[in-house]
Amino acid sequence: MLRATVALVSLLLGMPAIAQPESNTNDKIDQAVARGVAFLVNQQTPTGAINEQNNNQTAITSLSILALTAVGHQPTDKTREGEALRKALAYILKKENQDKDGYFGMDGSRMYGHGITTLMLCEMLGMGVNNEQEDLIRVACNKGINVILLAQKTPKGNDNKGGWRYERNSGDSDMSVTVWQLMALRAAKNAGIEVPKEAIDAAVNYIKQSFQKQGQMAGFGYVPNQGPTFSTAAEGLLALQVCGQYDAPEVKATSDWLLISAPSDNFFYYGLYYYAQGMYQRREPYATRAEKLVEDSLLPKQAADGSWQASGGSENVGRTYATTMALLSLAVKFHYLPIYRR
Repeated sequence: MLRATVALVSLLLGMPAIAQPESNTNDKIDQAVARGVAFLVNQQTPTGAINEQNNNQTAITSLSILALTAVGHQPTDKTREGEALRKALAYILKKENQDKDGYFGMDGSRMYGHGITTLMLCEMLGMGVNNEQEDLIRVACNKGINVILLAQKTPKGNDNKGGWRYERNSGDSDMSVTVWQLMALRAAKNAGIEVPKEAIDAAVNYIKQSFQKQGQMAGFGYVPNQGPTFSTAAEGLLALQVCGQYDAPEVKATSDWLLISAPSDNFFYYGLYYYAQGMYQRREPYATRAEKLVEDSLLPKQAADGSWQASGGSENVGRTYATTMALLSLAVKFHYLPIYRR
């Protein structure tokens, strides 16, 4: 029902309808996705959380919800996946997971996780199982967005204005935390929640300040005046396009560099997720190159139980995290979530 409704709305607004997934059940991507989905569902605890580790439960469960819905499952589905989504969404909406001010980062994920959970809830508007849950989602979204807007107003120096970092009152900013907040703001705006234009403009300006070009290397650094990496370049690429900056020179230069680049082992899954979605937005030849690189990079790494696992370092936070990011990378072919549409 949701897909048909979205397609009808797209037609009425003169927008391209969401592409439907390929029906070939032998397709290797479909099989990998199905195994990954099964792994996530199997990690659900009696509380409704989806995470095989006892850390960052709200943020990782939110990523799991995003991953499951990105490949076509919905909380209203009368399937095992639909039931898992219903339980996971109910878990996120428990009062103890969002403080009185609207903050979701109490699970240890701080503003990073707050941005992820707020983004997820904004994407889930319209997918609640009933009117009561739909109202809960909207209230949680509004409160979560308010936290993001207030945190952005913390006094900062010129190099950090418009961005966010790990604490609500941080006096500096970085690319990774900023992009999650900006994606949440854009998703909220798309869903009809009031978001001041100046807040998005300020975040876009911060991201552009983080752009550097050095020979063939061109992209966004983790902080201004720091050279780009594969992952930070990719996240800046997606964020600017989500904000409508398709023709920005920073977007063109970054996508050209990523066209000849490969993901690094550091932040591998994180970088590949932003790369897949950001390059898809650029259309050809970027989309085809990215699709092949993502497939070639991820399929050999999938374990027999359907999971993916980071090899170590900063991403070594469990199989559930790596699996959600892998599924979000492979979900480019489905285009179900509004935030990832061209």
